[in-house]
Amino acid sequence: MTREDLPGSLERDPRRLRRVVAIVALLNFGYFFVEFAVALVAGSVALLADSVDFLEDTAVNLLILVALGWPLAKRAMIGKAMALVILGPATLAAVEAVQRFTDPTAPDVAPIVWASLGAIAVNGTSAWLLVRVRHHGGSLSRAAFLSARNDVLVNVAIIVMALVTAATGSGWPDLVLGTLIILLALHAAREVWEVSEEERLAAKALAGESID
Repeated sequence: MTREDLPGSLERDPRRLRRVVAIVALLNFGYFFVEFAVALVAGSVALLADSVDFLEDTAVNLLILVALGWPLAKRAMIGKAMALVILGPATLAAVEAVQRFTDPTAPDVAPIVWASLGAIAVNGTSAWLLVRVRHHGGSLSRAAFLSARNDVLVNVAIIVMALVTAATGSGWPDLVLGTLIILLALHAAREVWEVSEEERLAAKALAGESID
């Protein structure tokens, strides 16, 4: 997801879009806790990093909700708060990854596979819901749909990683994939923060205030 995807015109049926993104946000927020807990039990950096993505999707869909009715200044505050929410678990996953680089430990494969299958179900359902309204909110809703669709591919990659881990007994596949997902999460947090800063400056400009 790029910075240009986030701010978009909200058109067609805002009530239908609001209902859909609210459901998607709840699905993602709820499954974050499931995948986060399983990742800690299984000892998987990749699964821990992927759980952050559920917070990212929660943030994006909540931003759509506030974009439907809130002024720019309040939207900017919410956006920055969401960026910080994403950074928390991402930082925890990064610390875990750094600690394991000296001695990568193979995670427990079975919980990873089951949690990833659940993640595919959640992300697949989110994509199915969003595909019907992806033209109702400009680039913002299309970005949410594409994010959910791409997340399914990440979940498949984690399952493949788990199978490779089971075959080799090595912790490196989990660590390498986890590091890549962490970098994506940190980039997403930065993008959300930058969009929120742009909205804050836009709000000041519209109010006739000097831009700092």
